[in-house]
Amino acid sequence: MTVTESAASESTPPKKHKDRTHWLYIAVIVAVVLGVIVGMLWPGFGKSVGVLGEIFVSLIKMMISPVIFCTIVLGIGSVRKAASVGRVGGLAFVYFLAMSTVALAIGLVVGNLLAPGTGLHLSGANQGAGAKYADQAHAAGGTWYFIKSIVPETMFSALTSGSVLQTLFIALLVGFAAQALGSTGESIVRGVGMLQKLVFKVLIMVLWLAPIGAFGAIANVVGQTGWDAVKELGTLMLGFYVTCAIFIFGVLGALLWAVSRVSIFRLVRYLAREYLLIVSTSSSESALPRLIAKMTHLGVDKSTVGIVVPTGYSFNLDGTAIYLTMASLFVADAMGAPLSVGQQISLLAFMMIASKGAAGVTGAGMATLAGGLQSHRPDLVDGVGMIVGIDRFMSEARALTNFSGNAVATLLIATWTKTMNRDRIKAVLSGEDPFDESTMLDDHAGAAEVEKVPAPVAT
Repeated sequence: MTVTESAASESTPPKKHKDRTHWLYIAVIVAVVLGVIVGMLWPGFGKSVGVLGEIFVSLIKMMISPVIFCTIVLGIGSVRKAASVGRVGGLAFVYFLAMSTVALAIGLVVGNLLAPGTGLHLSGANQGAGAKYADQAHAAGGTWYFIKSIVPETMFSALTSGSVLQTLFIALLVGFAAQALGSTGESIVRGVGMLQKLVFKVLIMVLWLAPIGAFGAIANVVGQTGWDAVKELGTLMLGFYVTCAIFIFGVLGALLWAVSRVSIFRLVRYLAREYLLIVSTSSSESALPRLIAKMTHLGVDKSTVGIVVPTGYSFNLDGTAIYLTMASLFVADAMGAPLSVGQQISLLAFMMIASKGAAGVTGAGMATLAGGLQSHRPDLVDGVGMIVGIDRFMSEARALTNFSGNAVATLLIATWTKTMNRDRIKAVLSGEDPFDESTMLDDHAGAAEVEKVPAPVAT
């Protein structure tokens, strides 16, 4: 090969893999429609194919422990590195925890007010198991037995026993131990990061079976309840979208105006192209490089953007938090076994930890939902199949809310740390200094900024 040919080959950008997930989206829509038709016209057959939904849920349950283990270990590593850069990282982490709690609480309040799924009384193979688990716990010592059950027999059995709390316990120990090992621990965290890529690749493969699972689950639900199931699922979707809109323009908007004196409507208009990109891909991660570039152009210091945005993609998942709580309440109500107030609060605490890192890879949120139910109410896990059919429709709202939360967080933390140019922000948002698309950071430039903190864990 000549020098000229070599140079030409080096300058040729690598071919990007085509994103075929839109075909999966279309297939799920078709499957849901077919499931409704089959359930309405042939309810007996619809009930019989419910096993397809159960098989898909079993595949999702298979992924719970490895997903939670990897995300928690990597999450703890991210906290350590983010905090090491000083005040910005520490303040960002505190804010992320606070807003995640607020989002989870809002999801619980709205879920209890709407009570979607109430009255469906779906049957399930494990229905009634909740009372059995409660009786076992009471007979064995109640609270103390519950605490004792968190500790696994061996360190590795936690990953195979199916106990989500045991997996969470071991993941926390491994994460903090890796921290204490210093540079050696960093190589361990990188190894877990490679394992996470493998786990999420398997999860993506499983998700290609979602149309089959959605068809079986929806046909079964409609076969049991008729048109009521369709109306309740529609209520859940509409309620979730409205809740996300209220959270963005109400909660985040009020906070942004009170702290930074910036209008949420102007910020949304400034990020309009990014919102369109997210809607087309159903993932907020697709707009990560653009958000870094635009927040820098807006007048926020590069170091602040480089810390807050990537860390927020792993820890500031407001839309996912709202989704997890509302979906949990829907499943419980639909199966005629609503969660008590104590269980809801306990579930909120669990979701606040387990949801960290549930962004970037489609399906991780569903695995976290199944994990939360399995840890608190194992009898409800089979009900996750009902969500499969509409999960994809709700992913856009999740991604848009997560993205908005990170954009707002960047401005808030920049205000608190005085790392922003107010005059420039005013000029950019008023249209006097528009963003130049020709200077847009490409994937490599975006990655360079992200290297200041760990790459975001893959919703």
